[in-house]
Amino acid sequence: MKDGFVRIAVGTPEIHVADCEFNANSIISLMNEAKEKKVKLLVLPELCVTGATAQDLFWHDALIDGALDALDLICGESVGSDLMTVVGLPVQYRGRVYNCAAVVQDGLVKAVVPQMNVDGDFRNWFSEYAGECEILEGSVLNEAVFGSELIFECDELPALRFAVTVGDDLSAPFSAAMQHALSGATVIVNCAANEELVGQADYRRMMVKSQSSRLTCAYLYANAGMGESTQDKVFSGHSLIAECGEIIAESTPYATGLTITEIDLKRIEADRRRTHTADATDEADLVPFSLTIEETPLSRYIDPMPFVPSDPVERDRRCEDILNIQAQGLMQRLRHTHCKAAVIGVSGGLDSTLALLVTERAFRLLGLPASGIMAITMPCFGTTKRTRSNAEVLSECLGMSFREVSIAKAVTQHFEDIGHSLDDHSVTFENGQARERTQVLMDIANQCGGMVIGTGDLSELALGWATYNGDHMSMYGVNGAIPKMLVRYLVRHVAEHAESETLRNVLLDILDTPVSPELLPPKDGDIAQKTEDLVGPYELHDFFLYHLMRRGSSPEKIFRLARYALGDRYDEETIRKWLKTFCRRFFNQQFKRSCLPDGPGVGTIGVSPRGGLRMPSDASSALWQKL
Repeated sequence: MKDGFVRIAVGTPEIHVADCEFNANSIISLMNEAKEKKVKLLVLPELCVTGATAQDLFWHDALIDGALDALDLICGESVGSDLMTVVGLPVQYRGRVYNCAAVVQDGLVKAVVPQMNVDGDFRNWFSEYAGECEILEGSVLNEAVFGSELIFECDELPALRFAVTVGDDLSAPFSAAMQHALSGATVIVNCAANEELVGQADYRRMMVKSQSSRLTCAYLYANAGMGESTQDKVFSGHSLIAECGEIIAESTPYATGLTITEIDLKRIEADRRRTHTADATDEADLVPFSLTIEETPLSRYIDPMPFVPSDPVERDRRCEDILNIQAQGLMQRLRHTHCKAAVIGVSGGLDSTLALLVTERAFRLLGLPASGIMAITMPCFGTTKRTRSNAEVLSECLGMSFREVSIAKAVTQHFEDIGHSLDDHSVTFENGQARERTQVLMDIANQCGGMVIGTGDLSELALGWATYNGDHMSMYGVNGAIPKMLVRYLVRHVAEHAESETLRNVLLDILDTPVSPELLPPKDGDIAQKTEDLVGPYELHDFFLYHLMRRGSSPEKIFRLARYALGDRYDEETIRKWLKTFCRRFFNQQFKRSCLPDGPGVGTIGVSPRGGLRMPSDASSALWQKL
């Protein structure tokens, strides 16, 4: 259970309606498999001990008593194990029959949770329970807690607080899960028996995702399946596990067995710290339980590129959304300032290319001619023919005004003025060029009554890979919320949908060009200064950035996840080296982010001081360097 990961499972046993002994053995088989696979919490369907389709048989003593005998068998098989099993059965209490879920661990029924919202045909056989928490007596239920508002809390891992709902809680007018989450439950268990209809699987998937998202929790949905009566309905056993709005595991319909994954409790708690979803109340009764602490091996999918959707259709849609957000933000700023011109420093690299594409889109939306966009290339000591050519071709394809302003003479004079040798290729040599370029852009913007459009991306800002008062500054930064790996896909998206073959080819060549500020003299005509050789692979940095800012993960956890997700491409020492670099730069370079220009936010992560990231410039990175 290291790093907050806990292995859980939902299961669908094969059952025979009203054959409680057969059903108990089927349930025990799943329990034994779960124990072998180190599962800590197993959730089984509603009324799986008897079958959810027993109808009027629920009134019979034989079935009620048979369910308790089956539960006794299940308890006996759980002795010596810390596996928590949630199993559905009917329970008679004070003359009424309730649709319940029993929570079993180590030979005991720890609690029985009756259904709060009984609907549909089940009203014929079951009562709703809204009473106080009670302690049961007699039979296998002796000393079990009986109540609907229970939260089960792990002694060794307090973040594991689960609550149980029974039946169709997802579409209930008042959701018991909502109250449980507000009372602090991080995991909601739903024992269900939901029939299969055309389109029902999509609806079920949408509801489970939505519930886990708005309650900021893990949601375990175990559905009835094979063996239920098909007299009027068919049950598929379609079960799901969701976490904070994301389906992380799903069963195959019309099959029995376990669906196993790990939930990330630290992620849930980190999200709740931001959203204030749960406010601890006294309404729930706590049922403590104990688990053996052991490291949980990961089997769930960890996305190596969390900012980029892996599904091509979703990726295309996301790219269009982002481009429109960027263009709409710039369009409003241009309209508000009455600017008819925009000035962009173009290098033939990815970031300035994306800025050009976004600005052209904004001008198109405003009905302004693209010739009002001034694409300025400013060659100096490190500029190569390839990047300069690509910048010019791209500008021509988009119908923009292209202008070359060599800064070599001005920079040379400046170095002479401050006594800096041209042979000294230190940071002064590099930053002097970057600041001269920004001055040129600002002055040309004054000449044409336009504004300078910033090109720096989120990954560069997170690393502080920007020259203070150089490329760090602009009048509106359209890329400031876009991580580097996503910049690549946005440019590729435009290339793939380009009507002009020339435009498509130049964009593809830009994508194939190494990322570089081109501030050092080229070697044999090729780029000599490659950014990723200096600060590390952006693929890693974007992964670190996401898990640090979005998930609030510790460096140790980020390191573990990076090894798991990217270990086939980078060895442990490489990951550790660049993670330490990332953490150091992220903290040390905050002062640059404290005075960023305006720019549109596009996702849940941003470093703008006006809402994206409120962080002191002098915070120590010491805790984040302990790897």
